[in-house]
Amino acid sequence: MASEWRKLPLSLAELCIDTTLRCGQSFRWRKINNEWHCVLSNRLITLTQSPTHLSYKSTLPAINPPPHETTLPILQSYLSLGVPLTQLYTQWSATDPNFARRCSSFTGIRILNQDAWETLISFICSSNNNISRISSMVNNLCLHYGPYITTISGEPFHDFPSPEALSGPDVESHLRSLGFGYRAKYIADTAQIISQQRPKGWLDQIRNPAVPPADNPQFQPGEKPTYRKAHEALLELTGVGPKVSDCVCLMGLGWWESVPIDTHVWQIAQRDYNFGGKSKSKTFTKGMYESVGDHFRNIWGEYAGWAQSVLFTANLKSFAEQAKTGKKGKKEEEEDKENADVVVKKEKVVKQEVARVVKNEELTVSSTRKRKAVKEEESQQRDEDVKMEDVMDGLTLSSQVSQVSTTSTTTRRVSKRIKARESQ
Repeated sequence: MASEWRKLPLSLAELCIDTTLRCGQSFRWRKINNEWHCVLSNRLITLTQSPTHLSYKSTLPAINPPPHETTLPILQSYLSLGVPLTQLYTQWSATDPNFARRCSSFTGIRILNQDAWETLISFICSSNNNISRISSMVNNLCLHYGPYITTISGEPFHDFPSPEALSGPDVESHLRSLGFGYRAKYIADTAQIISQQRPKGWLDQIRNPAVPPADNPQFQPGEKPTYRKAHEALLELTGVGPKVSDCVCLMGLGWWESVPIDTHVWQIAQRDYNFGGKSKSKTFTKGMYESVGDHFRNIWGEYAGWAQSVLFTANLKSFAEQAKTGKKGKKEEEEDKENADVVVKKEKVVKQEVARVVKNEELTVSSTRKRKAVKEEESQQRDEDVKMEDVMDGLTLSSQVSQVSTTSTTTRRVSKRIKARESQ
């Protein structure tokens, strides 16, 4: 059961879903027929965007459907729409020349306020992995262990599985069979810790009180939670190191000063901020990790993780073309589309013309080959005829010579007889 489309006035500078939803924050959004789809809080949310509006609708499951009217507040919280993004870009550009150089091609990148449990498991999957493969793993978790919601264009959509669903005795072996490798044990162990060894709602107790969960604005935070306490608490879980912990803090717990440091960010720190001096060391200690994070927090302030996500995205190979050319306006995109349509039509005409020419050439070649074969056959026949004529000519000449020779002999004999008579 799907709702009608609804619109939110929102510029591309405040949110660009084509960048935000595929830059390595969430791994469950799928684009089908130019619409983005993801299951959030027991409903499928579908998004499209124009330069001035974000359009959305929700599709509810057949069993225990939530009310449609709760979709808007969930979406607003999930997309962190209360944060004035363009103001932050201006602020960061004024204090950081490197950010100012790169941000124009990557406007509208927001940090998503995701479910902490989903973020935790998703980034455990990210260890030594790429975005495409992480997305495949997360989709498999939902497909095999998450509740079914609906199907779009033949593709089933499931919600993210609960800790209890991933804590069964056969989960690890099953995940290994699905290609999770060593991450299978991390996921199964962490699910057991969260579901059996931590109090209910433990992850929410260590989240930023100023950033409530998207589907639970009335949550009760723990006693005086801080970013540092949350970061250290997550490190106690199986398969969680400093980077995964910071990813969960930033995108799942609302600690927006958190700066996850992976190879991309370490490259940025060395290349663009001369971090580490001339050594350019590839060895990364815990002390260096903390120093890089503190360095960026000093530059970008309390929203340091947001600024880091912009530079992180600009450093990804999948966004290399966007970094090179920059983002285009609607008019330019429409002109590009019209030009692309013209090119497609021209290419079609050219292909048809090439096909016609090739066919004609094939016919010409075939005809030429046939004529050549006929000529060769005729030539061969003429050669055989000439040879036969030569043979026949030889035989005639021999006969003629033989006849002349016989006639001459007879004439000589007659002449001798006449002379003999005359002498008598």
